[in-house]
Amino acid sequence: MNETMICAVGNVATQPVFRELANGPSARFRLAVTARYWDREKSAWADGHTNFFTVWANRQLAGNVSASLAVGEPVVVQGRLKVRTDVREGQNWTSADIDAVAIGHDLSRGTAAFRRTGRTETAAAPPRPEPNWETVAGEPPATDTTEQRPEPAAAVVA
Repeated sequence: MNETMICAVGNVATQPVFRELANGPSARFRLAVTARYWDREKSAWADGHTNFFTVWANRQLAGNVSASLAVGEPVVVQGRLKVRTDVREGQNWTSADIDAVAIGHDLSRGTAAFRRTGRTETAAAPPRPEPNWETVAGEPPATDTTEQRPEPAAAVVA
């Protein structure tokens, strides 16, 4: 299926709203994305047009969004763009939503402290040992640091 994936950099414009729905947790907030450009006449940066997106987060991302984001914070949002049109009171309305895959603070504009959360959707699997990527499965590990190559097959002359 073809989807329009975007990455939007902006500021949280509304406090995230968290809801527990029948199909799992969901959170939404408005994202303000303002273009900036260099104004040669004023020799300074100036703000351009501001686009607003409604960002939707589901499942584990929803809980993390509601616990981590506040109004005014700079964020980076990656997700699927959904443009919707409808008629309200005789007028056509268009809205742009982002079904978020990943959301994070914009570290070019500040710092953050990451805290890993536990997964609530699945039971924790027992830890598995890290595979030894330097050996082929079924072969004993090499004992020296030189590369071991198989002997070339003998040519059969008829």
